[in-house]
Amino acid sequence: MNGDQAMSSLWYVLALVLVGSALVARRGPRHGMIRMALLWVVIFALLLALFKMGEGAGLFSSRIDDKGGNLAANVGTDAPLPPVRAEGQALRIPMAPDGHFWVEGSVNGTPTRFLIDSGASITALSVTSARAAGLNFDLAAPGVPMLTANGKIDAKRSSISTLSIGPIRSSDLPVVISPAFGEVNVIGMNLLSRLKSWGVQDGEMVLTP
Repeated sequence: MNGDQAMSSLWYVLALVLVGSALVARRGPRHGMIRMALLWVVIFALLLALFKMGEGAGLFSSRIDDKGGNLAANVGTDAPLPPVRAEGQALRIPMAPDGHFWVEGSVNGTPTRFLIDSGASITALSVTSARAAGLNFDLAAPGVPMLTANGKIDAKRSSISTLSIGPIRSSDLPVVISPAFGEVNVIGMNLLSRLKSWGVQDGEMVLTP
């Protein structure tokens, strides 16, 4: 089931709700409550089945919370990316074939690929990227609990001295690190909020420092 099919199915369920409610109302109050209760049981069962089908197809997966899963499989940590281009001071990043915005940058001078996601409150690094960039963190030390689509994880706090993406430079940027992120690094709102502007225009993510 794809996204359009899921939405169509939900519309059908809502239509059944309206029709069923009308039929119950016409039957009168005698058995109305029982019939309505049975109707809602059926509705919830249908909605649950639709959700499970959509979840299995990846329709409800979170881009941020599935860092080690299908995002890396769709693009790959070494797959070629659409070329970015500078337009004045702005950096324009085309949408990748998987529908997300990926960009090559650097952390403390170490080349690093990032997924740009405004749904992430903080920038996140894989353990591999954090170690390559020489970040100070200890996986054995107590971390900060984070709730993701795959459950609770324990992430370690650290800070990037310099993060660069094209003409964009950010210093002393707080980040979180966890093995649960797989090999995917994410640019979050704590970096985007430092920019003069950011947004999507004509299928491109536009970042203006």
